[in-house]
Amino acid sequence: MSSLTRRTALKTVAVTALGLSTRHALAQDTVPYRVKNGRIKQSVVPWCFNPMPAEELIKHSAALGLKSVELIDPKHWPLIKELGMTVAIAGSHGFAKGFAHKEEWAECHAKLRSRIEECSAAGVERVITFSGFRRGLTDEEGHKNMVAGLKEIVGFAEEKKVTLCIEMLNSRVATEMKGHPDYFCDSMERTVDICKAIGSERCKVLFDLYHVQIMHGDVMTRISQHRDYIAHVHTAGVPGRHEINAEQELNYRPLMQALLQINYHGFVGQEYIPTIPDKIASLAEGVRICDI
Repeated sequence: MSSLTRRTALKTVAVTALGLSTRHALAQDTVPYRVKNGRIKQSVVPWCFNPMPAEELIKHSAALGLKSVELIDPKHWPLIKELGMTVAIAGSHGFAKGFAHKEEWAECHAKLRSRIEECSAAGVERVITFSGFRRGLTDEEGHKNMVAGLKEIVGFAEEKKVTLCIEMLNSRVATEMKGHPDYFCDSMERTVDICKAIGSERCKVLFDLYHVQIMHGDVMTRISQHRDYIAHVHTAGVPGRHEINAEQELNYRPLMQALLQINYHGFVGQEYIPTIPDKIASLAEGVRICDI
């Protein structure tokens, strides 16, 4: 090869490398924040970001350094795994039906059994479940039904090493997807008592900071009080279920510290509805706040 040809080739390689490096730097610059500390394992719930396609949110989540995308259709699980993340918790039968009413057990059992099978095969460690609505039940009737109904499925969860997570929801806010009037498990104490009565390490609570604040307040005390029963955590600003910034009443950095103080090793799922057009910038800010 002539010296001229060699110089031309080397110049071409250098320019190409510079171009690749520049594009990588630009790509990095477009990420508004990336997890730095990682003491809190963060996840995100896709429904809040509709109509953003799931694949797009998954890729953004990986770029932000999240560890999980959760409550998402199993058809997306392979992409999540491919990008180095996991599914912190899987969906199941939805909150409209649950174990407070015996006539809803069969449908809930069937959906949970199927999802538990999928979770076990894919290495997903948790699945969500709900009480459904009160519709005239007394506390005693609902409690008894919840315990009996969940006991019929918890053995299968134990066998497959998947944890059932009962979500407490607030019943005070009447706005769609921000509250659920007449929901039976609208008390963290009631939900934990159900788990205690079931008596299995594979039946715990989903501790949603937004819902707990609305129904009870005193959130940090309840984190400590119910430490042995918290299997998953969700976030959102109060009121409104929007960003977790300084424009709402919960102080999320101390709440994350409270989770670390109880040696919580589970995930924290961002489940708030962005108010700004750039939904990923909104998510990135929530990730930054919780990255203590």
